[in-house]
Amino acid sequence: MAIGIDIGGTNLRAARVSGTGEILERISEKSAPDPELVLSRIAEMVRRLDCPEVAAIGIGVPGRVDARLGAVLSGGYVNLASVSPAQRLESLAGKPVVIDNDCNMALVAEMALGGARGHESIVMFTIGTGIGGAVVQDRRIVRGKGTAGQLGHITVDLSGEACVCGRRGCVETTSSGTALGRHIARAGLGPDVSVDQLFARDAGGDPLARAILEAWARPLRAAIDTTVAMFDPDLVLLGGGLGLAAHRALARAPALAPWYQCPVEAAQLGDDAGVIGAGLQALAEQPAVAQSAVAQASPVSLPTARLDRTRRAVPGRRAVLVNGIPASGKSTVSRGIAAHMGWPLLALDTIKNPFLEVLGGGDREFNRILGRASYQAIWSVVGEAPADAIFVIDAWFGFQPRQVLEDHLRSAGVEQTAEIWCHAPGEVLAERYRARLDQRPAGHPGAAYIPELIELAKRAEPLRRGPLLDVDTTRPIAFDAITQWLQATIAADR
Repeated sequence: MAIGIDIGGTNLRAARVSGTGEILERISEKSAPDPELVLSRIAEMVRRLDCPEVAAIGIGVPGRVDARLGAVLSGGYVNLASVSPAQRLESLAGKPVVIDNDCNMALVAEMALGGARGHESIVMFTIGTGIGGAVVQDRRIVRGKGTAGQLGHITVDLSGEACVCGRRGCVETTSSGTALGRHIARAGLGPDVSVDQLFARDAGGDPLARAILEAWARPLRAAIDTTVAMFDPDLVLLGGGLGLAAHRALARAPALAPWYQCPVEAAQLGDDAGVIGAGLQALAEQPAVAQSAVAQASPVSLPTARLDRTRRAVPGRRAVLVNGIPASGKSTVSRGIAAHMGWPLLALDTIKNPFLEVLGGGDREFNRILGRASYQAIWSVVGEAPADAIFVIDAWFGFQPRQVLEDHLRSAGVEQTAEIWCHAPGEVLAERYRARLDQRPAGHPGAAYIPELIELAKRAEPLRRGPLLDVDTTRPIAFDAITQWLQATIAADR
Protein backbone atom coordinates (compact mmCIF):
# COMPACT_ATOMS: atom_id res chain seq x y z
CA MET A 1 0.00 0.00 0.00
CA ALA A 2 0.96 3.67 -0.31
CA ILE A 3 -0.01 7.08 0.98
CA GLY A 4 -1.47 9.35 -1.68
CA ILE A 5 -1.53 13.12 -1.14
CA ASP A 6 -3.48 15.66 -3.18
CA ILE A 7 -2.58 19.31 -2.62
CA GLY A 8 -5.27 21.79 -3.57
CA GLY A 9 -5.79 25.50 -3.18
CA THR A 10 -8.66 24.89 -0.74
CA ASN A 11 -8.04 21.44 0.76
CA LEU A 12 -5.18 19.05 1.44
CA ARG A 13 -6.23 15.43 1.10
CA ALA A 14 -4.33 12.30 2.05
CA ALA A 15 -5.26 8.63 2.04
CA ARG A 16 -3.76 5.22 2.60
CA VAL A 17 -4.34 3.44 -0.71
CA SER A 18 -4.12 -0.26 -1.51
CA GLY A 19 -2.38 -1.68 -4.55
CA THR A 20 -5.77 -2.04 -6.22
CA GLY A 21 -6.68 1.62 -5.66
CA GLU A 22 -8.97 1.13 -2.67
CA ILE A 23 -8.94 3.95 -0.12
CA LEU A 24 -8.32 2.33 3.26
CA GLU A 25 -8.23 5.47 5.39
CA ARG A 26 -8.49 9.16 4.56
CA ILE A 27 -7.94 12.52 6.25
CA SER A 28 -8.02 16.13 5.08
CA GLU A 29 -6.87 19.54 6.23
CA LYS A 30 -7.38 23.09 5.02
CA SER A 31 -4.83 24.34 2.53
CA ALA A 32 -2.93 27.62 2.98
CA PRO A 33 -0.86 30.02 0.87
CA ASP A 34 2.15 29.58 3.19
CA PRO A 35 4.25 26.69 1.74
CA GLU A 36 5.91 25.86 5.09
CA LEU A 37 2.50 25.60 6.74
CA VAL A 38 1.24 23.36 3.95
CA LEU A 39 4.30 21.14 4.24
CA SER A 40 3.93 20.82 8.00
CA ARG A 41 0.26 19.81 7.63
CA ILE A 42 1.17 17.23 5.00
CA ALA A 43 3.89 15.81 7.23
CA GLU A 44 1.40 15.45 10.07
CA MET A 45 -1.14 13.70 7.81
CA VAL A 46 1.56 11.29 6.66
CA ARG A 47 2.50 10.60 10.28
CA ARG A 48 -1.12 9.73 11.06
CA LEU A 49 -1.54 7.45 8.03
CA ASP A 50 1.85 5.75 8.02
CA CYS A 51 2.29 2.11 8.98
CA PRO A 52 4.85 -0.62 8.23
CA GLU A 53 2.88 -1.81 5.18
CA VAL A 54 3.18 1.58 3.47
CA ALA A 55 5.87 1.20 0.79
CA ALA A 56 5.92 4.71 -0.68
CA ILE A 57 4.30 8.14 -0.74
CA GLY A 58 2.89 9.94 -3.78
CA ILE A 59 2.18 13.67 -3.93
CA GLY A 60 0.10 15.52 -6.50
CA VAL A 61 1.07 19.20 -6.59
CA PRO A 62 -0.60 22.06 -8.48
CA GLY A 63 1.64 23.91 -10.91
CA ARG A 64 4.70 22.97 -12.92
CA VAL A 65 6.38 19.82 -11.62
CA ASP A 66 9.38 18.03 -13.13
CA ALA A 67 8.54 14.47 -12.09
CA ARG A 68 11.89 13.12 -13.28
CA LEU A 69 13.79 15.52 -11.05
CA GLY A 70 11.28 15.29 -8.21
CA ALA A 71 11.08 19.10 -8.22
CA VAL A 72 8.29 21.67 -8.02
CA LEU A 73 9.22 24.43 -10.48
CA SER A 74 6.33 26.83 -9.86
CA GLY A 75 2.85 26.86 -8.45
CA GLY A 76 -0.32 28.88 -8.51
CA TYR A 77 -2.62 29.22 -5.52
CA VAL A 78 -0.27 26.94 -3.55
CA ASN A 79 3.38 27.38 -4.58
CA LEU A 80 5.69 24.76 -3.08
CA ALA A 81 8.68 25.53 -5.31
CA SER A 82 10.64 26.97 -2.39
CA VAL A 83 10.30 24.07 0.06
CA SER A 84 11.42 20.93 -1.87
CA PRO A 85 8.41 18.87 -0.68
CA ALA A 86 9.54 15.50 -2.09
CA GLN A 87 13.00 15.63 -0.58
CA ARG A 88 11.88 16.94 2.80
CA LEU A 89 9.00 14.49 3.14
CA GLU A 90 11.26 11.63 2.08
CA SER A 91 13.71 12.61 4.82
CA LEU A 92 10.97 12.95 7.44
CA ALA A 93 9.10 9.74 6.59
CA GLY A 94 12.08 7.59 5.63
CA LYS A 95 10.20 6.25 2.60
CA PRO A 96 10.49 6.95 -1.13
CA VAL A 97 8.41 9.87 -2.35
CA VAL A 98 7.10 10.28 -5.91
CA ILE A 99 5.89 13.73 -6.94
CA ASP A 100 3.98 14.88 -10.01
CA ASN A 101 1.46 17.45 -11.16
CA ASP A 102 -1.87 16.90 -9.41
CA CYS A 103 -3.84 16.52 -12.63
CA ASN A 104 -1.43 13.88 -13.91
CA MET A 105 -2.03 11.96 -10.69
CA ALA A 106 -5.79 12.28 -11.06
CA LEU A 107 -5.65 11.03 -14.65
CA VAL A 108 -3.61 7.99 -13.55
CA ALA A 109 -6.51 7.09 -11.24
CA GLU A 110 -9.17 7.70 -13.89
CA MET A 111 -7.25 5.50 -16.35
CA ALA A 112 -7.00 2.67 -13.85
CA LEU A 113 -10.40 2.82 -12.19
CA GLY A 114 -12.53 5.66 -13.57
CA GLY A 115 -13.83 7.39 -16.65
CA ALA A 116 -10.71 6.95 -18.80
CA ARG A 117 -10.59 3.15 -18.65
CA GLY A 118 -10.14 1.66 -22.12
CA HIS A 119 -9.10 4.93 -23.76
CA GLU A 120 -5.71 5.48 -25.38
CA SER A 121 -5.64 9.24 -25.93
CA ILE A 122 -7.12 11.51 -23.25
CA VAL A 123 -7.15 15.16 -22.32
CA MET A 124 -8.20 16.00 -18.77
CA PHE A 125 -9.08 19.33 -17.15
CA THR A 126 -9.48 19.47 -13.37
CA ILE A 127 -11.74 22.31 -12.29
CA GLY A 128 -11.26 23.51 -8.72
CA THR A 129 -9.75 26.58 -7.09
CA GLY A 130 -7.70 26.77 -10.30
CA ILE A 131 -7.64 24.63 -13.42
CA GLY A 132 -5.18 21.80 -13.92
CA GLY A 133 -4.50 19.78 -17.02
CA ALA A 134 -3.05 16.50 -18.21
CA VAL A 135 -2.62 14.90 -21.60
CA VAL A 136 -2.18 11.19 -22.36
CA GLN A 137 -1.23 9.68 -25.72
CA ASP A 138 -0.87 5.91 -26.14
CA ARG A 139 -1.62 5.66 -22.41
CA ARG A 140 1.47 7.67 -21.47
CA ILE A 141 1.48 11.13 -19.99
CA VAL A 142 2.76 13.79 -22.37
CA ARG A 143 5.51 15.82 -20.65
CA GLY A 144 7.38 17.64 -23.40
CA LYS A 145 10.78 18.39 -21.91
CA GLY A 146 9.34 18.09 -18.41
CA THR A 147 6.17 20.03 -17.59
CA ALA A 148 3.79 19.89 -20.56
CA GLY A 149 0.07 19.73 -19.89
CA GLN A 150 -0.59 23.06 -18.16
CA LEU A 151 -3.99 23.33 -19.81
CA GLY A 152 -5.30 25.83 -17.27
CA HIS A 153 -3.01 28.38 -18.91
CA ILE A 154 -4.45 28.19 -22.40
CA THR A 155 -5.23 31.80 -23.32
CA VAL A 156 -8.90 32.47 -24.04
CA ASP A 157 -8.95 36.29 -23.67
CA LEU A 158 -5.86 38.37 -24.47
CA SER A 159 -7.21 41.35 -22.53
CA GLY A 160 -8.67 39.31 -19.69
CA GLU A 161 -7.90 38.93 -15.99
CA ALA A 162 -4.30 38.78 -14.80
CA CYS A 163 -3.27 35.19 -14.08
CA VAL A 164 -0.86 33.91 -11.43
CA CYS A 165 1.34 32.63 -14.27
CA GLY A 166 2.10 36.21 -15.33
CA ARG A 167 -0.11 36.41 -18.42
CA ARG A 168 -3.71 37.51 -18.96
CA GLY A 169 -6.86 35.70 -19.90
CA CYS A 170 -5.84 32.11 -19.14
CA VAL A 171 -8.84 29.78 -18.93
CA GLU A 172 -8.07 29.45 -15.21
CA THR A 173 -9.06 33.12 -14.84
CA THR A 174 -12.45 32.57 -16.50
CA SER A 175 -13.61 29.03 -15.75
CA SER A 176 -12.15 27.88 -12.41
CA GLY A 177 -14.00 27.84 -9.11
CA THR A 178 -12.33 31.14 -8.21
CA ALA A 179 -13.46 32.62 -11.51
CA LEU A 180 -17.02 31.41 -10.94
CA GLY A 181 -17.03 33.32 -7.66
CA ARG A 182 -15.99 36.46 -9.55
CA HIS A 183 -18.76 35.97 -12.13
CA ILE A 184 -21.31 35.60 -9.34
CA ALA A 185 -20.06 38.70 -7.49
CA ARG A 186 -19.99 40.84 -10.64
CA ALA A 187 -23.59 39.84 -11.34
CA GLY A 188 -24.51 41.31 -7.95
CA LEU A 189 -25.28 38.02 -6.23
CA GLY A 190 -24.03 37.09 -2.78
CA PRO A 191 -21.02 34.87 -2.09
CA ASP A 192 -23.31 32.17 -0.65
CA VAL A 193 -24.84 31.43 -4.07
CA SER A 194 -23.64 27.96 -5.14
CA VAL A 195 -23.31 26.53 -8.61
CA ASP A 196 -26.20 24.16 -7.87
CA GLN A 197 -28.37 27.18 -7.07
CA LEU A 198 -27.33 28.75 -10.36
CA PHE A 199 -28.50 25.64 -12.22
CA ALA A 200 -31.80 25.71 -10.31
CA ARG A 201 -32.34 29.40 -11.13
CA ASP A 202 -31.46 28.77 -14.76
CA ALA A 203 -33.98 25.94 -14.94
CA GLY A 204 -36.55 28.37 -13.59
CA GLY A 205 -35.85 30.82 -16.38
CA ASP A 206 -33.53 33.27 -14.53
CA PRO A 207 -31.55 35.08 -17.28
CA LEU A 208 -28.93 36.29 -14.79
CA ALA A 209 -28.07 32.73 -13.71
CA ARG A 210 -27.90 31.63 -17.36
CA ALA A 211 -25.53 34.51 -18.18
CA ILE A 212 -23.23 33.54 -15.31
CA LEU A 213 -23.11 29.90 -16.39
CA GLU A 214 -22.43 30.88 -20.00
CA ALA A 215 -19.64 33.28 -18.97
CA TRP A 216 -18.12 30.44 -16.97
CA ALA A 217 -18.52 27.71 -19.61
CA ARG A 218 -17.76 29.40 -22.94
CA PRO A 219 -14.05 30.03 -22.30
CA LEU A 220 -13.71 26.43 -21.09
CA ARG A 221 -15.27 25.26 -24.35
CA ALA A 222 -12.71 27.33 -26.25
CA ALA A 223 -9.88 25.72 -24.28
CA ILE A 224 -11.31 22.25 -24.91
CA ASP A 225 -11.57 22.98 -28.65
CA THR A 226 -7.93 24.09 -28.63
CA THR A 227 -6.74 20.87 -27.01
CA VAL A 228 -8.86 18.80 -29.39
CA ALA A 229 -7.24 20.61 -32.31
CA MET A 230 -3.78 19.99 -30.86
CA PHE A 231 -4.05 16.38 -29.67
CA ASP A 232 -7.10 14.84 -31.37
CA PRO A 233 -7.95 12.77 -28.25
CA ASP A 234 -10.64 10.12 -28.12
CA LEU A 235 -11.92 11.58 -24.81
CA VAL A 236 -11.91 14.87 -22.90
CA LEU A 237 -12.42 14.33 -19.18
CA LEU A 238 -13.50 17.00 -16.67
CA GLY A 239 -12.47 16.30 -13.08
CA GLY A 240 -11.88 18.13 -9.84
CA GLY A 241 -14.42 19.39 -7.34
CA LEU A 242 -16.34 21.28 -10.02
CA GLY A 243 -15.80 18.86 -12.89
CA LEU A 244 -19.37 17.55 -12.87
CA ALA A 245 -20.78 21.09 -12.70
CA ALA A 246 -18.50 22.24 -15.52
CA HIS A 247 -19.63 19.32 -17.66
CA ARG A 248 -23.22 20.29 -17.03
CA ALA A 249 -22.54 23.95 -17.78
CA LEU A 250 -21.00 23.10 -21.15
CA ALA A 251 -24.52 22.42 -22.37
CA ARG A 252 -24.73 26.24 -22.47
CA ALA A 253 -21.67 26.30 -24.77
CA PRO A 254 -21.79 23.40 -27.23
CA ALA A 255 -18.95 22.68 -29.62
CA LEU A 256 -19.79 24.28 -32.97
CA ALA A 257 -16.75 23.73 -35.17
CA PRO A 258 -17.08 20.38 -36.99
CA TRP A 259 -13.33 19.81 -36.95
CA TYR A 260 -13.07 19.92 -33.16
CA GLN A 261 -15.68 17.46 -32.01
CA CYS A 262 -14.73 15.02 -29.25
CA PRO A 263 -16.68 13.32 -26.46
CA VAL A 264 -16.52 15.28 -23.21
CA GLU A 265 -17.33 13.38 -20.03
CA ALA A 266 -17.26 14.03 -16.30
CA ALA A 267 -14.60 12.13 -14.39
CA GLN A 268 -15.93 9.36 -12.18
CA LEU A 269 -13.72 9.43 -9.09
CA GLY A 270 -14.40 12.99 -7.93
CA ASP A 271 -12.14 14.34 -5.21
CA ASP A 272 -10.73 10.86 -4.60
CA ALA A 273 -8.92 10.77 -7.95
CA GLY A 274 -5.93 12.77 -6.72
CA VAL A 275 -5.09 10.61 -3.73
CA ILE A 276 -5.79 7.34 -5.53
CA GLY A 277 -3.62 8.32 -8.48
CA ALA A 278 -0.82 9.54 -6.23
CA GLY A 279 -0.89 6.27 -4.30
CA LEU A 280 -0.92 4.11 -7.44
CA GLN A 281 1.82 6.17 -9.06
CA ALA A 282 3.98 5.85 -5.93
CA LEU A 283 3.59 2.07 -5.97
CA ALA A 284 4.29 1.90 -9.69
CA GLU A 285 7.68 3.53 -9.05
CA GLN A 286 8.69 0.83 -6.58
CA PRO A 287 10.21 -2.63 -7.18
CA ALA A 288 8.41 -5.32 -9.16
CA VAL A 289 6.52 -6.72 -6.17
CA ALA A 290 4.66 -3.44 -5.73
CA GLN A 291 4.18 -2.94 -9.45
CA SER A 292 2.62 -6.35 -9.75
CA ALA A 293 0.06 -5.42 -7.09
CA VAL A 294 -0.77 -2.22 -8.99
CA ALA A 295 -1.12 -4.13 -12.24
CA GLN A 296 -3.93 -6.14 -10.63
CA ALA A 297 -5.92 -2.92 -10.21
CA SER A 298 -6.36 -2.55 -13.95
CA PRO A 299 -5.51 -4.50 -17.11
CA VAL A 300 -3.91 -1.38 -18.60
CA SER A 301 -0.33 -0.36 -18.00
CA LEU A 302 -0.20 2.68 -15.78
CA PRO A 303 1.53 5.71 -17.34
CA THR A 304 4.37 6.15 -14.89
CA ALA A 305 6.66 9.17 -14.76
CA ARG A 306 9.77 7.40 -13.55
CA LEU A 307 11.49 9.38 -10.82
CA ASP A 308 15.11 9.36 -11.96
CA ARG A 309 16.91 9.98 -8.71
CA THR A 310 20.24 10.19 -10.50
CA ARG A 311 19.07 13.44 -12.00
CA ARG A 312 18.16 15.10 -8.73
CA ALA A 313 21.81 15.90 -8.19
CA VAL A 314 24.57 16.19 -10.74
CA PRO A 315 27.03 13.45 -9.63
CA GLY A 316 30.49 14.37 -8.49
CA ARG A 317 30.36 17.63 -6.53
CA ARG A 318 31.77 17.33 -3.03
CA ALA A 319 31.95 19.63 -0.04
CA VAL A 320 34.13 19.87 3.05
CA LEU A 321 31.86 21.28 5.76
CA VAL A 322 34.08 23.18 8.19
CA ASN A 323 31.67 23.47 11.08
CA GLY A 324 31.77 25.25 14.42
CA ILE A 325 30.07 28.03 16.34
CA PRO A 326 31.31 31.65 16.09
CA ALA A 327 34.94 32.12 17.23
CA SER A 328 35.61 28.37 17.12
CA GLY A 329 38.53 28.82 14.72
CA LYS A 330 36.75 27.38 11.69
CA SER A 331 37.76 30.29 9.44
CA THR A 332 41.44 29.65 10.17
CA VAL A 333 40.98 25.95 9.50
CA SER A 334 39.03 26.64 6.27
CA ARG A 335 41.65 28.98 4.88
CA GLY A 336 44.40 26.48 5.70
CA ILE A 337 42.56 23.63 3.96
CA ALA A 338 41.92 25.76 0.86
CA ALA A 339 45.60 26.74 0.73
CA HIS A 340 46.89 23.19 1.16
CA MET A 341 44.39 21.44 -1.13
CA GLY A 342 43.80 24.14 -3.75
CA TRP A 343 40.02 23.91 -3.39
CA PRO A 344 37.82 27.03 -3.56
CA LEU A 345 36.59 28.39 -0.23
CA LEU A 346 33.09 29.78 0.35
CA ALA A 347 32.57 31.39 3.76
CA LEU A 348 29.33 32.74 5.17
CA ASP A 349 30.89 35.95 6.45
CA THR A 350 32.78 36.53 3.19
CA ILE A 351 29.45 36.79 1.40
CA LYS A 352 27.51 38.52 4.17
CA ASN A 353 29.96 41.18 5.37
CA PRO A 354 30.15 43.26 2.15
CA PHE A 355 26.38 43.67 2.27
CA LEU A 356 26.52 44.77 5.92
CA GLU A 357 29.22 47.28 5.04
CA VAL A 358 27.39 48.73 2.05
CA LEU A 359 24.02 48.78 3.81
CA GLY A 360 25.45 50.26 6.99
CA GLY A 361 24.64 47.33 9.27
CA GLY A 362 21.35 46.47 10.86
CA ASP A 363 19.83 44.82 13.90
CA ARG A 364 20.34 41.20 14.87
CA GLU A 365 17.24 40.02 13.03
CA PHE A 366 18.47 41.66 9.84
CA ASN A 367 21.83 39.94 10.35
CA ARG A 368 20.04 36.59 10.59
CA ILE A 369 18.05 37.24 7.42
CA LEU A 370 21.20 38.23 5.58
CA GLY A 371 22.89 35.12 6.93
CA ARG A 372 20.17 32.88 5.51
CA ALA A 373 20.42 34.61 2.14
CA SER A 374 24.21 34.24 2.16
CA TYR A 375 23.86 30.57 3.04
CA GLN A 376 21.59 30.10 0.04
CA ALA A 377 24.05 32.03 -2.15
CA ILE A 378 26.85 29.63 -1.18
CA TRP A 379 24.91 26.62 -2.44
CA SER A 380 23.81 28.46 -5.57
CA VAL A 381 27.49 29.00 -6.42
CA VAL A 382 28.24 25.34 -5.73
CA GLY A 383 25.35 24.28 -7.96
CA GLU A 384 26.77 26.27 -10.89
CA ALA A 385 30.25 24.71 -10.59
CA PRO A 386 31.61 21.88 -12.76
CA ALA A 387 30.33 18.45 -11.76
CA ASP A 388 33.65 17.28 -10.31
CA ALA A 389 34.28 20.37 -8.14
CA ILE A 390 35.25 20.17 -4.45
CA PHE A 391 34.44 23.14 -2.20
CA VAL A 392 35.45 24.11 1.31
CA ILE A 393 32.40 25.60 3.06
CA ASP A 394 32.99 27.70 6.21
CA ALA A 395 29.83 28.16 8.28
CA TRP A 396 28.17 27.42 11.60
CA PHE A 397 25.77 24.90 10.14
CA GLY A 398 23.71 24.76 13.32
CA PHE A 399 22.25 28.23 12.71
CA GLN A 400 19.71 26.70 10.29
CA PRO A 401 17.61 23.52 10.60
CA ARG A 402 19.38 20.40 9.37
CA GLN A 403 16.79 19.89 6.65
CA VAL A 404 17.67 23.27 5.12
CA LEU A 405 21.23 22.02 4.61
CA GLU A 406 19.99 18.74 3.13
CA ASP A 407 17.77 20.62 0.68
CA HIS A 408 20.66 22.85 -0.37
CA LEU A 409 22.96 19.87 -0.86
CA ARG A 410 20.43 18.14 -3.08
CA SER A 411 19.70 21.24 -5.16
CA ALA A 412 23.44 21.97 -5.54
CA GLY A 413 24.17 18.42 -6.68
CA VAL A 414 26.59 17.60 -3.85
CA GLU A 415 27.29 13.88 -3.87
CA GLN A 416 29.56 13.56 -0.82
CA THR A 417 30.45 15.60 2.25
CA ALA A 418 33.09 15.39 4.94
CA GLU A 419 32.84 17.39 8.16
CA ILE A 420 35.55 19.06 10.20
CA TRP A 421 34.30 20.03 13.65
CA CYS A 422 36.13 23.00 15.17
CA HIS A 423 35.67 23.66 18.87
CA ALA A 424 37.13 25.23 22.01
CA PRO A 425 35.89 25.85 25.57
CA GLY A 426 33.32 28.61 25.96
CA GLU A 427 35.67 30.87 27.89
CA VAL A 428 38.22 30.72 25.06
CA LEU A 429 35.54 31.50 22.52
CA ALA A 430 34.39 34.46 24.59
CA GLU A 431 37.91 35.87 24.72
CA ARG A 432 38.34 35.46 20.96
CA TYR A 433 34.97 37.00 20.22
CA ARG A 434 35.62 40.00 22.50
CA ALA A 435 39.03 40.62 20.92
CA ARG A 436 37.61 41.05 17.42
CA LEU A 437 34.50 43.08 18.18
CA ASP A 438 36.00 46.21 16.60
CA GLN A 439 36.97 44.28 13.47
CA ARG A 440 33.46 43.19 12.52
CA PRO A 441 31.00 45.26 10.45
CA ALA A 442 28.01 46.82 12.14
CA GLY A 443 25.17 44.34 12.22
CA HIS A 444 27.04 41.48 13.87
CA PRO A 445 26.01 40.81 17.49
CA GLY A 446 28.06 42.81 19.99
CA ALA A 447 29.43 42.08 23.45
CA ALA A 448 25.95 41.25 24.73
CA TYR A 449 26.14 38.05 22.68
CA ILE A 450 29.11 36.63 24.64
CA PRO A 451 27.14 34.96 27.49
CA GLU A 452 24.92 33.35 24.86
CA LEU A 453 28.01 32.16 22.99
CA ILE A 454 29.39 30.50 26.14
CA GLU A 455 26.12 28.62 26.64
CA LEU A 456 26.04 27.65 22.96
CA ALA A 457 29.52 26.13 23.31
CA LYS A 458 28.20 23.76 25.98
CA ARG A 459 25.51 22.22 23.78
CA ALA A 460 26.75 22.67 20.18
CA GLU A 461 27.48 19.43 18.34
CA PRO A 462 28.73 18.45 14.89
CA LEU A 463 26.35 17.40 12.14
CA ARG A 464 27.86 13.89 11.96
CA ARG A 465 27.01 13.82 8.28
CA GLY A 466 29.56 11.62 6.56
CA PRO A 467 33.18 11.28 7.70
CA LEU A 468 33.99 13.49 10.71
CA LEU A 469 37.30 14.93 11.91
CA ASP A 470 37.50 16.60 15.33
CA VAL A 471 39.78 19.66 15.61
CA ASP A 472 40.52 21.25 18.99
CA THR A 473 41.49 24.78 17.98
CA THR A 474 43.17 25.54 21.33
CA ARG A 475 46.05 23.42 20.03
CA PRO A 476 48.31 24.06 17.01
CA ILE A 477 46.38 23.05 13.91
CA ALA A 478 47.99 20.09 12.18
CA PHE A 479 47.19 20.88 8.55
CA ASP A 480 49.32 18.02 7.26
CA ALA A 481 47.17 15.56 9.21
CA ILE A 482 43.97 17.27 8.06
CA THR A 483 44.97 17.17 4.40
CA GLN A 484 45.99 13.51 4.66
CA TRP A 485 42.60 12.74 6.17
CA LEU A 486 40.81 14.63 3.38
CA GLN A 487 42.82 12.85 0.71
CA ALA A 488 41.83 9.52 2.25
CA THR A 489 38.14 10.39 2.45
CA ILE A 490 36.61 13.02 0.21
CA ALA A 491 39.29 12.92 -2.51
CA ALA A 492 40.02 9.20 -2.37
CA ASP A 493 38.67 8.26 -5.80
CA ARG A 494 39.65 11.40 -7.65
